[in-house]
Amino acid sequence: MKAGIHPDYREVVFQDVTTDFAFLTRSTISTKETIKWEDGNEYPLVKVDISSQSHPFYTGKHKVASTGGRVDKFKRRYAK
Repeated sequence: MKAGIHPDYREVVFQDVTTDFAFLTRSTISTKETIKWEDGNEYPLVKVDISSQSHPFYTGKHKVASTGGRVDKFKRRYAK
């Protein structure tokens, strides 16, 4: 790799602000906030609005639209 052209790839904590769920991962994102993690080290903190703990698809609160009525209505309309 060429030196000086790549962003700093480091460990970062992402925290869901709605559920206070946080996880440690690696990223190149830059932030000014920091947080003390479970291992005693301090890491940069990125606050996010939605994570796997609050997203409707992953929590099971996802609503699926019923298409059965629309399909039957279409078939009745164009059955001629």
